Amino acid sequence: MGKVAIIGVGQSTFVRSYPGSIRELAFDGFKDAMADAQITARDIGASVICSAPEYDKQRSPAGVFAEYLGLNPQPTFYVESLCSSSSMGVRLAYSLVKAGLHDVVAVIGFQKMSEISSSESQERMGRGADIQWESPFGTMMPAYYAMYARAHMEKYGTSPDDLALIRVKAATYGQLNDRAVYRKPVTFDMFTDPENRMAGPVASPLRVGDCCANADGSSCIIVTSEEKAKALSRKPVWIKGLGAASTSVNLAGRDVFTGLTVARQAGQQAYKMAGVTAGDIDVAEVHDCFTIAEMMAYEDLGFAKPGEGKDLIKSKETYKEGSIPVNVDGGLLSKGHPIGATGGSQIRTVVLQLRGEAGDIQVKDPEIGLVHNIGGVGLYGNVTILGR
Repeated sequence: MGKVAIIGVGQSTFVRSYPGSIRELAFDGFKDAMADAQITARDIGASVICSAPEYDKQRSPAGVFAEYLGLNPQPTFYVESLCSSSSMGVRLAYSLVKAGLHDVVAVIGFQKMSEISSSESQERMGRGADIQWESPFGTMMPAYYAMYARAHMEKYGTSPDDLALIRVKAATYGQLNDRAVYRKPVTFDMFTDPENRMAGPVASPLRVGDCCANADGSSCIIVTSEEKAKALSRKPVWIKGLGAASTSVNLAGRDVFTGLTVARQAGQQAYKMAGVTAGDIDVAEVHDCFTIAEMMAYEDLGFAKPGEGKDLIKSKETYKEGSIPVNVDGGLLSKGHPIGATGGSQIRTVVLQLRGEAGDIQVKDPEIGLVHNIGGVGLYGNVTILGR
């Protein structure tokens, strides 16, 4: 079969509390992508719906969305891999198109986190770990990533100040992103002021400013065959490489805590499939659920050697004008993290960058972009490489 392309991308504005239903929320991202692709629901051969179901009150949302969005009687699929669900959905859509089963597939990611309380949300995140051997002990996402941060600091001398610089960068670009939930400036001084909320402890060494926020939102990616892409789109963006990996749910089953093995493995697969190296990437979106997650991504993806990720952020090489711009839409730290929609939002950003349509955050003449999307505490890893 021929190549596979993305011809439409969409995203709702990410908010702390969406006033409508989940089907209305999904429609916001869907209509954006359909207008971008300039197609109608009749052109869609199949849909892939992506979310983390433990946050959803609606069982089997794929059927609900297919009806509401006018996608019956076409088949619909449901994909869940925690925070990497919509990247995994794009992998499925790629496979469906590559196999010749469908010419056009819509990948819709969503999450309405505000349907449950913050404490309920944290408890469900904890259940992303093994409910027999780990989560009964009260493990939660900030504590897990704090363990990785502590290990990175012990081995490489990384400091809390290095992590603060990542949040400062995120806020620099979050202010320019009208789809982001957090659009306020963040300065380094906020982390040195014990009275400032950003410096407040969460799970040592991580502070409030090191953590992303929950959000409600949706995203949509339209994936097509080469023939359809050339017929329908003036600026198709091609899926050049896909990588995916998984690892032990229990941290007791892991032997590396200074990086995420699933990111390294998925990255290597995607680089090999695309025929590129880390040095060929012009712009990247990485899964910065916590500042330490972005730091580890620099190293796991080969943008920096192990332990040298802190040098990238200190020298501002991951800013828009740097050698490897990363998360210049503000990342999860500024956009917020509506779990099922996050990967699609990351892909949308890179597609807009490659089309030269990213506005104030546009990187100069990018040819190849990368998306790194992690599910759980490094349980699932997805890396997607896109090209003009």
